[in-house]
Amino acid sequence: MDALLGKTALVTGGSRGIGAAIVRRLAREGADVAFTYVSDTGKARAQQVLADVGDVGRRALPIAADAADPAAVAGAVRQVAAEFGRLDILVNNAGVFPAGPVEEVTREELDRTLAIHVRAAFLAAQAALPHLPEGGRVISIGSNLAHHVPVPGIALYAMSKSALSGLTRGLARELGPRGITANVVHPGSTDTDMNPADAPHADAERGITALGRYLSPDDVAATVAHLAGPGGRNITGAEITVDAGTNA
Repeated sequence: MDALLGKTALVTGGSRGIGAAIVRRLAREGADVAFTYVSDTGKARAQQVLADVGDVGRRALPIAADAADPAAVAGAVRQVAAEFGRLDILVNNAGVFPAGPVEEVTREELDRTLAIHVRAAFLAAQAALPHLPEGGRVISIGSNLAHHVPVPGIALYAMSKSALSGLTRGLARELGPRGITANVVHPGSTDTDMNPADAPHADAERGITALGRYLSPDDVAATVAHLAGPGGRNITGAEITVDAGTNA
């Protein structure tokens, strides 16, 4: 699998879950992949992802960078460009899942969620633009909850993810003349640490899907790989929902 041979990617939040699956899939497609992580737990997981990328013969670069820190976001992009000499694919994946009634959301929680989901995606794209060549890709990971909110308690999360849709359309128009695409992938319920398929609420989540099942992180990674590869060259400004039919 060499669709991305010679390309370099940066995946934010790439040490676990959907992010780690994206790192591994892009590497299997031939890309060298840098990825960010936070915390000591993230560092330990990053070493496993690093080893997995090495096993398929590609280079990986783990970077400690909190998406809530503007300097860290821009710094990660610069480090990738310096270490690899290029940057072709940016995947804005880092995320959190705040939940609770609107009246209980603190100012700190509001600011941190918007910083990670919205500001970091904008700043990463801004920092990447001087490095992205013709054929470059900007791919953001949103959520199917950006368009359909079936339960209370996730207004903040839905708001923050829906902002990526506007960012993506704006980037598509602005970067189109340079031959760079911008798209957002909206996953549904995915079996990760943040939303395990054996959690108490998992059966209820399966019950509102058309296919009656959770996603694997690899399902999302496959869509990202398609957008990053030759098959995605004419897809831009798009929102692609991968949610087993929850929003059908």
